[in-house]
Amino acid sequence: MNFFLIIAGLVLLILGGNWLLKSAVALSLKLEIPKIVIGMTVVSFATSAPELIISINAALSGASDLALGNVIGSNIANLGLVLGITLLLGSMEVQTSFYKTNWPVMMIASAMLYLFLTGDKVIVQYEGIILFSFLIIFLIYLLRFQKTAVLDEFPEDDEPLPLYKIVLFFTIGGVALWGGAELLINGATSLAIEFGVTERVIAVTVISIGTSIPELAASVIAVLKKEKAISLGNLIGSNVFNILAVLGITSMITPVSVTDMGLINNDVFWMLGVSLLILPLVFLPKGMRLNWKDGIVLLSVYAIFIYVTI
Repeated sequence: MNFFLIIAGLVLLILGGNWLLKSAVALSLKLEIPKIVIGMTVVSFATSAPELIISINAALSGASDLALGNVIGSNIANLGLVLGITLLLGSMEVQTSFYKTNWPVMMIASAMLYLFLTGDKVIVQYEGIILFSFLIIFLIYLLRFQKTAVLDEFPEDDEPLPLYKIVLFFTIGGVALWGGAELLINGATSLAIEFGVTERVIAVTVISIGTSIPELAASVIAVLKKEKAISLGNLIGSNVFNILAVLGITSMITPVSVTDMGLINNDVFWMLGVSLLILPLVFLPKGMRLNWKDGIVLLSVYAIFIYVTI
């Protein structure tokens, strides 16, 4: 039964990623917005929905380690696992907005999370408000200034869709991603519990991989369809959203506290390390480009993280 839930979840996630991408590309055409901006906003919101649902439910039921572990583990998985696999499928040109805006915002958000956690081992309501406010400021900046700052070429095979179809594809895609993630997590968590591992370990491994599947589906489909601006924007955007929106909203509803110190002593440092690693990979050896070698580095780092954690 658990294996059936996992397979059904994967199918829904792949279909949902495809529908979501279709709506994102059509929306960027209609609004004449660069695709990396769409990736950082529309696609990131939808692919971060599973993390939000899981984190709120976990925190309200007193399982804060699950909420925190899910976000931290998902951020590590997005860059180590998802970006790693995506790069094995094809190289990726990186735009200047990566180091001017997107990467610095991800690092600031990660640093804020680290400071809030190490201070008193709990993210309280006003800290949640600070996180979410930073997200709103970032989105306003992104939509106001990066609309003209990011150069982008639309592939010839992109077709404009009527607004009702864009909304329909986005809604169906988002629902499929959410439903698929729920099925996958239920199945995977049941399997993990059978092996008797802790709540934090389940969160930073099984659940975080499960909630990163939407990002993987959206990113792989984006690369296969040559929509690489959406792919990188989606992953960085998703990490920003996980911290600022998911933990911001969750901690505004109820305080998110740490009980398993492994989250502070181990996991958060892996998240900061992987986030930092992306910058030299983008610039070395050839500037503003990621390829399969970088993918192998990222996957190796992720494999070490899983080995150390388990």
